[in-house]
Amino acid sequence: MKFKYILSIIALTAISKSGFAQYSQDAIRYSTFQTGTTSRIKGIGNAGTAIGGDLSSVSGNPAGLGFFTKSELSITPEFDGSKVNATYLGQSNTASKNSLNLNNAAIVFYSRLNTPTGQDKTKGWLSLNYGIGYSRTNDYGENIYAAGKNNSSSITDYYANLANSNGITDGSLQSWAYNQNLIDQYGVTNPTYKSNAYTGATQLNSISRTGGESEVNLSLGANHSNKLYIGVALGLTTLAYNSTNNFTESGVASVLENNVAVDRNYISTYSQFQNTKGSGVNIKLGVIYKVVDAVRIGAVITTPTYYSIDDSYSEGLQTSYSGGAIYSNGPNNYPLSYTFRTPFKAAGGLAIFIKQFGFITGDVEYVNYSTTHIDNADGYDSSYDNSNIKTLYQAAINAHIGAEARLTGNVFLRGGFGVQGSPLKQNGTSTQTVSGGFGYHLGSYYLDLAYNYVTGSQTLTPYSAGSLTPTANLNKTYNNAFLTLGYRY
Repeated sequence: MKFKYILSIIALTAISKSGFAQYSQDAIRYSTFQTGTTSRIKGIGNAGTAIGGDLSSVSGNPAGLGFFTKSELSITPEFDGSKVNATYLGQSNTASKNSLNLNNAAIVFYSRLNTPTGQDKTKGWLSLNYGIGYSRTNDYGENIYAAGKNNSSSITDYYANLANSNGITDGSLQSWAYNQNLIDQYGVTNPTYKSNAYTGATQLNSISRTGGESEVNLSLGANHSNKLYIGVALGLTTLAYNSTNNFTESGVASVLENNVAVDRNYISTYSQFQNTKGSGVNIKLGVIYKVVDAVRIGAVITTPTYYSIDDSYSEGLQTSYSGGAIYSNGPNNYPLSYTFRTPFKAAGGLAIFIKQFGFITGDVEYVNYSTTHIDNADGYDSSYDNSNIKTLYQAAINAHIGAEARLTGNVFLRGGFGVQGSPLKQNGTSTQTVSGGFGYHLGSYYLDLAYNYVTGSQTLTPYSAGSLTPTANLNKTYNNAFLTLGYRY
């Protein structure tokens, strides 16, 4: 299954770094990656913990490498189709994004161990196999388009709240809003910053995201007496996340011209840009045990991934008025380098094989997102974000089930279902995946196809305005197709 984690959270996307940071949300985003797999495993709902003998074992449960009795290689390109339907202020809009990627490529080298003369060649340590693989473990690519008429609040209310909380400081978002006549100070005894805009503004939030996470694994798997299989893998991870977020508002504002209040039409755009790159490392330890020939149980633990991140965030504000005045500030850049660790993961699975017919399998995975931790942030105090992580996030259970049926000697049919639990303590929704596929094997060559249909939701808040804060309900669907070409030798 292609993992598209859909963050269901009231996320303040219009947060100025001069207000407070959002690195806790980034850390959770980067912690939701999933094992990269071949089309065969994707077709059975990504339930591969107890299967073994598939090249997905290189990046999944390395104990599965012990099942190989030949060397093997494969490559899996993918097609990703994203569609986001946004309902904002009673108006619906849809945005889509399509892309082609390399999802998985792996090779396993079979190495039989020498058995002393006279010893049973089915007992003891029989093989030690080596694997190298690349897998794409997360994809951030999507477009979001939310628009509507707001008769309750304006983003200028958010700027005014920032000014009242933090004051007007040079280079801050609220100072830009003040200089661009979007907010002003009212009152004499207890002066308060307020919006200059009338309610009834038209708002448009346009977001474009690209990037993803990938992992290169160096794996070992051993076979003991065709009964016990153990493995270890070193994962070298990379991530790239790019986001462009433009919030445009048009309406009427009362501005001072020569000390006289005049109503002017305005168009104002608050822009945010984020470019993040990082690399990390983790270790996987796995085991598969044959209870009987037809029943396998498996388990794999993945240590936290220790990431080193270079983040570049910038923001700018531009406003034009019908009287001809045009104002522009920024973009101001806020670079930050930091480290963080993702949660520890543990998964267990069961597979039941029916001779000559196929198998059914399922697994569950435990991930405690509240243990995500940010550190070494170049002088930036990460305690706020770490407190947010512990307060807002929780442990989640991911479950997968699937089956493979042999239709003829070399044709296979597959299907599966998966549920990814939400990391949120409140208002979280799960992500569901329905999958299917088939395989065709001809001698040393094979071809596998898989299709994943992923659904989930997100609540997006473009800015904060107290009880008048608007939200966009995002319903997301992903249509992902995978093709694996493999060869045994």
